[in-house]
Amino acid sequence: MPKKSTKKEGKQWQESFKVNGEELLKKVKELIKEGNVRRLIIQDKKQKTLIEFPLTVGVVIGVLAPVLAAIGAIAALITECTITVVREE
Repeated sequence: MPKKSTKKEGKQWQESFKVNGEELLKKVKELIKEGNVRRLIIQDKKQKTLIEFPLTVGVVIGVLAPVLAAIGAIAALITECTITVVREE
């Protein structure tokens, strides 16, 4: 089960989820489908940013195929990471 924390700044707010490598790709796809996500940041246990990418309204999963492939490769190499989601109201 992912651990969750939230931080709000004006109209944008951030949520962070701690997930293991096996859950990473599934959680990213879930977040993309929600629609109000503006940016995703994936960090390792030491808080080093591994990948960061913006999302715009109407992004289709097919357009993100290369990014999702990279996330899948990262998931195979790490045991635990943090996904930070920047959302907009």
